[in-house]
Amino acid sequence: MLLLLLALLLCCCPRALGQPEESQFGDDLESELADFDLDIAPRRVPRQVKTILSKETKPHIQELAIKTTIISRYAFTAVHCAMLNRRSAAAEGVFQFQIPAGAFISNFTMIIGGRVYQSEVTPKKKKVKQENGEAGNKESGDASPEEVEVFRMAASIPGRNRAVFLLTYEELLRRRLGRYEHVTSLRPLQLVSRLSLDVTIVDHSPVTDLQVLPLRGGRSTGSAPPRSPAKLEPPVTTAIRKENNVCKITFSPNIIQQAKITTNGMLGDFVIRYDVQRDMGIGDVQVLNGHFVHYFAPKDLPVVPKNVVFVIDTSASMSGTKIRQTKDALFTILKDLRPGDRFNFISFANKIKVWQPERLVSVTPLNIRDAKKFIFTLVPNGGTNIDDAIRTGSGLLRDYLSGPDASPNSVSLIIFLTDGRPTVGEIESAAILGNTRSAAQEKFCIFTIGIGNDVDYRLLERMALENCGMMRRINEEADASALLKGFYDEIGTPLLSDIRINYTEDSVHYVTQHLFPNYFNGSEIVIAGKLSNRSAESLRVQVTASSSDRTVVLETDVPLRRRQAETEKRVRAATTTAAAAGAQAAGSGVAQGLGLVLGSMAEDFVERLWGFLSVKDGLRSRLRSQTSAEREDHVRRVANLSLTYNFLTPLTHLVVERPEVLADGTMATAPASPPPPLSVGEAASTANELPGDGNPPMSDGGPGSETSSLSNKIGKVERRPAKKSITFSKTSADGDPHFVVDFPLSKLTVCFNINGEPGHILRLVSDHQRSGVTVNGKLIGAPPPPGSRKLQRTYFSTITIVVDRPRRAYIEVTPKKVILDGRDRMVLPCHATVAVDSGALSVSVAGGSNVTVTVGGNIVFVILLHQYKNPAPYQRDHLGFYIANGKGLSGDCHGLLGQFLHEEVGLARLPAGGREGPAAALKVKRRSVPVVRKSRRLYGGARTVDCWFARNNAAKLIDGRYEDYVTSHMFDTAERPHGTNGA
Repeated sequence: MLLLLLALLLCCCPRALGQPEESQFGDDLESELADFDLDIAPRRVPRQVKTILSKETKPHIQELAIKTTIISRYAFTAVHCAMLNRRSAAAEGVFQFQIPAGAFISNFTMIIGGRVYQSEVTPKKKKVKQENGEAGNKESGDASPEEVEVFRMAASIPGRNRAVFLLTYEELLRRRLGRYEHVTSLRPLQLVSRLSLDVTIVDHSPVTDLQVLPLRGGRSTGSAPPRSPAKLEPPVTTAIRKENNVCKITFSPNIIQQAKITTNGMLGDFVIRYDVQRDMGIGDVQVLNGHFVHYFAPKDLPVVPKNVVFVIDTSASMSGTKIRQTKDALFTILKDLRPGDRFNFISFANKIKVWQPERLVSVTPLNIRDAKKFIFTLVPNGGTNIDDAIRTGSGLLRDYLSGPDASPNSVSLIIFLTDGRPTVGEIESAAILGNTRSAAQEKFCIFTIGIGNDVDYRLLERMALENCGMMRRINEEADASALLKGFYDEIGTPLLSDIRINYTEDSVHYVTQHLFPNYFNGSEIVIAGKLSNRSAESLRVQVTASSSDRTVVLETDVPLRRRQAETEKRVRAATTTAAAAGAQAAGSGVAQGLGLVLGSMAEDFVERLWGFLSVKDGLRSRLRSQTSAEREDHVRRVANLSLTYNFLTPLTHLVVERPEVLADGTMATAPASPPPPLSVGEAASTANELPGDGNPPMSDGGPGSETSSLSNKIGKVERRPAKKSITFSKTSADGDPHFVVDFPLSKLTVCFNINGEPGHILRLVSDHQRSGVTVNGKLIGAPPPPGSRKLQRTYFSTITIVVDRPRRAYIEVTPKKVILDGRDRMVLPCHATVAVDSGALSVSVAGGSNVTVTVGGNIVFVILLHQYKNPAPYQRDHLGFYIANGKGLSGDCHGLLGQFLHEEVGLARLPAGGREGPAAALKVKRRSVPVVRKSRRLYGGARTVDCWFARNNAAKLIDGRYEDYVTSHMFDTAERPHGTNGA
């Protein structure tokens, strides 16, 4: 996927790489501006801006292009940053970009001096257990909309040279207060010659309430007066185009317009809010390539009454702005309590104070007045007794629920707020968490809020997760009053409780979280899973929940094929819109390349969304684990999923090789040794780290935890010496792809080409009914090499081998990794040498060379790994497929290769051969196929064979047409009839 972007950048935007054009340096600013490659005439640039640019000492950002495709609330973002080192000596270029804390980075690549340096996601090593109470990034992977992490990478750029940085990340937009919010950080730290942001929204339902807010949280240095908060106008140059289910938003300020906002490059956040039209009922279920996603957001339901206890920190550290803003928020929240609610307040410091001891009170004018008095008299002093506070609040709520006044259909919760760590009473986190679990007894949820930088956020997060709540972080400089009120608004209107969502038991597996304690107005429940029975016509969905006065049961049958077709239509709309947007972006090759990359990523959005949610679920379950064995199991699963989808998570590293620049400013002939890996939450103490909020990295789990990408639950895992020699076989599909078929009984070798389309999935072997084996291969595209007559080339990027006997399992091979999925999932890196034997199925990886798959002892496939360290524009990492032993495949085997395994052919030479050598006619299944003599290179050029070549996409040679071998998805095993060509 990312190599597609690299090629497009190299082909469409060569100025982004290598040496810049020559220009005159000196006092003439007009001449000097030529280096900056501005998108406006230099004479129109104000002298103040020219002066700022001329005084820049660090490499200048010539282009920052950001493109996002949001398809059904799942957002793919690609960031392209091109920097120019204008000086003759080498200089350090720093690429820095804020991403939402709830997002996962999925790729990072640098291109410096014409060389490509691509990152690799690897598992973290086991670390020593973190000290108690150490702050750090969220280990659950969840985050509030305001939270961000900063990706930072520094690299030396040779003198008079350019560097390109490419970053992609993914996130699921969460619905809050009836809106989805997408935020893009625009903080390049300098004026940018060409800045562009392009966001495309494609949804199943019409988009409603679309709104682009003013830039948020920037550091303005311009002279323009601040706008009134009431005027929520989009930033200057923003263009919005909306057509029912598709919306297109662009923002592209030139360098003068940027300077009017700020001259320091801290433009702020570009914020888009929207919702979608939704119908009453079961919700929206979308199906694509064997996976499904279910969005459930009911509306127009009566509000469920709530029982809420506010537990507020009044220790000395809360004095000043914190306590004032907290009081303001509580006064506002009191106004929003409903007549059916019950509530109470507790304050804590050294001691605990309860406003109304031993009871919860109803919402009356008198009680609201008395509550305001209690809040008004709160005075910060003393230490922080978290343990006694949470136990007192829990006991108060638990006693009320066991009494006669409690409503059976009410929702109960504690809202706990603090700005510090435990300093009084019990201070050990493990003990506090245990006491909290015992006090809550799974009878209510605990929502925690931390204010400032001295909070034990890990404690608050675990306290919330273990008790069905959420944690919210409020930064020291933020408007705590508004954020507190906003958080309460999210959870202040419960509509349903005890929600259970079930699907046809035998039709799905690996379903993400499907039990939810509460559903709050304006939010959304999202569930994803795999379809185990892909041939099923429908999927039964059942939702049960409790409302304010009754039990709610919703049931329906979802037509899977129709939903698959509808989802495919939306994917086509997303890819078409993204590609078209790039083509229209002022002829920018970069914009077009980013658009095509996002379109390619969107093709598997449901599966990637499932992977995203599965990782989030696993991280939460890991934090809730009560035993080391349970925790270790979650760590293994999350690490494997993270490697499968190339996600940078709390359990993985991002390893990036950096270039070595010599003292004279030129590139070294060989790259530098790899640096230490990047991790989620590591501080930016060196140039190649990914910082979070400046805190130390989170522990991976302490004793017993493990992040190995090799699971031993399927079979025995062995380390073996590298074995790169393999059994020679001619029957294969390799290269562009070139197909070769050996007919040993006829002593003939036949070859043909398949000119497929990128994205097509070809059936190579089909023996599902007999041996239970199916092999499919997915094509990727590449530009042709210079001088080639072809418009494009295609290669196999992924090969799957599905086995149905004695039990269902599959192997998915890419140039980077091998995924083995049976009763459990295992990920094997292709750079390592390792073997896995599970009886009927075994896999052997010769690091960086080949993968051998053996099925039942008498079927052997060899997959060659073609990898490029520094690829040319037309080169792609790809795979070659060889059938080393097909004796176990039946006589009814089919597929592009499989149909010839048990056939015999004849050859009749023709008198006139023409320029391409002696012509002949091949006799295959009563068909006569014209062929010419050619040669083919196998095994990456190590072997050459002579063969009889059939033209025209193997017309008449293969049964039916090429299109008959294109399948719907990588795991499709359905056998279909193939037409028979006439003689």
